[in-house]
Amino acid sequence: MADERLLSSRKKTVGAKQTLKALERGQAKAVFVAKDADRFVVDPILQLSSQKGIPIIQVDTMQSLGKACCIEVGCAVAAILE
Repeated sequence: MADERLLSSRKKTVGAKQTLKALERGQAKAVFVAKDADRFVVDPILQLSSQKGIPIIQVDTMQSLGKACCIEVGCAVAAILE
């Protein structure tokens, strides 16, 4: 499911910094987090997503999230934008 939503999305962020900026600006509609990502990287994003009521979708691995974002390396966090 995460793969399909990210692949079909025209606007998305890839990575913790870009996703955090999108959340702060109110642009993120859904946040994808890899279960094996470092907690110190994803915790601020999870907290802000919860505060703003943005859905959080868990993805099994960073590698599969990176593949869903069409990049060849792992990815801890990604988001679909408006």
